[in-house]
Amino acid sequence: MKFAFRLVAAASVLALAGPLFALQATPAKPAPAKAGAPAGALAGQTVRIAFMDPLSGPFANVGQNQLKSWQFAAERMSGAKNPAGVKFEVVGFDNKGSPQESLNTLKAAIDQGFRYVTQGNGSGAGLAILDAVSKHNERNPGKELIYLNYAAVDPAMTNEKCDYWHFRLDADTSMKMEALTAFIKDQPKVKSVYIIGQNYSHGQQVAKYFKEGIARKRPDIKIAGEDLHPIGQVKDFAPYVAKIKQSGADTIVTGNWGQDLTLLVKALNDAGLKIPMYTYYAGVTGTPTALAAGGDSEVYVVAYGHANHTGELGAMGAEFFKKFDDDYYTFATYNGISLLGAAIAKAGSTEPSKVAKAMEGLQVKSFAGDVTMRASDHQLQQTMYITKWQKAKKGEYSVEKTGYTFVPIKQMDPYVSSTPTSCQMKRPSAS
Repeated sequence: MKFAFRLVAAASVLALAGPLFALQATPAKPAPAKAGAPAGALAGQTVRIAFMDPLSGPFANVGQNQLKSWQFAAERMSGAKNPAGVKFEVVGFDNKGSPQESLNTLKAAIDQGFRYVTQGNGSGAGLAILDAVSKHNERNPGKELIYLNYAAVDPAMTNEKCDYWHFRLDADTSMKMEALTAFIKDQPKVKSVYIIGQNYSHGQQVAKYFKEGIARKRPDIKIAGEDLHPIGQVKDFAPYVAKIKQSGADTIVTGNWGQDLTLLVKALNDAGLKIPMYTYYAGVTGTPTALAAGGDSEVYVVAYGHANHTGELGAMGAEFFKKFDDDYYTFATYNGISLLGAAIAKAGSTEPSKVAKAMEGLQVKSFAGDVTMRASDHQLQQTMYITKWQKAKKGEYSVEKTGYTFVPIKQMDPYVSSTPTSCQMKRPSAS
């Protein structure tokens, strides 16, 4: 089946053609709606989701992949394949990664009748959407929106700036760093670390939480240096790599993603600097190809999944690759559609006010066992993995057709990376 996706810019509607890390356990298929349940009345209804992320500019390759991933999951899990029996439709809006453009695209989506929005690339844009959705809902009772956050990982979004209408599907920066530092503490060869990141909330927080976490777990590890660079603006990372080399660091830690990680890897390759690198997003579009160009290297990823999925998710990955000649790695799209379908069935309605209430505390079977949407702050609790970059063996998935893959070397139950929340959730009076 061929299906289309639409790109909506702030001021215009354009037509486009066309329609995360994964985990090992085989997911349970969504349970069919029980006879006489409200889902029967919902069957055939369409739930439209506005996707808002960069579809142009330096991070367009990531945004385009993730839009296809949302649409692919939505199409595959529509109708009888979700307990509510509803159809999901995802439409792309280009926010260019900008908080201001995000507000423009949100207004455009509201004007077009969307009641669900999703975004992930950039916590600055995410915080702008969170605030705008909250204000819109307060001013427009009966016309509420739900914001499904699939990758904006600023801990503030489920702590001091938490909001009833915001639900995060990814693990936040602090959760990932809890898992990563728990792993690094058992790596005796790590003695001196250089931290490099993008100069916005995410990069700043990766540095902060790494230093705090490693000080608790391995106080002997030295911070050899730290750099924050402009996001999406550096074309040549050679000067940064020269500083890393000069520092004598034996390990790199970075939260970079997209072009900023791809170009960092290229500069490391060009300089011949082969030291272990611990990352959040080495599996994101473009970076695996750059890693492979440098030959064998020691690179790790902390994520809620990995590249070698089995069961239903493995089949989805194979189908996605066949359809788009691209990797399916944003598995928060799977969890997002799964949770939404289950919440709609539980609520017996597609109305966001009822669905939000139903999603609080909701637990569903995922590709790594059960995941739970924690009611206190709307932060998904899920399994975390450390994966290692290495040559793909027979039967393993070749990431970006490089002949390499990310292999899981450590699995951590949800409690390992779970962090406390300071969220004081303000709930609607009816909730």
